[in-house]
Amino acid sequence: MSGEIDIYGVYIPSLLAWMVIAFFVTGGLRFALARIGFYKLVWHRSLFNLALYVLVLGATVSLIHWLKP
Repeated sequence: MSGEIDIYGVYIPSLLAWMVIAFFVTGGLRFALARIGFYKLVWHRSLFNLALYVLVLGATVSLIHWLKP
């Protein structure tokens, strides 16, 4: 897998695409955690959300590298 993705002649870094995927996955997780009331147990919600995003981004990158041939 190269370091860039070609979208109609515009090259974007693959990390940017992975970051967008992780952003939407994190948004879904944040919604689910808010619905079940998990954030009542969290001391600093913003730091927790940042850590959650970093973990999801790392998992996304690892999963994509694991799936590549």
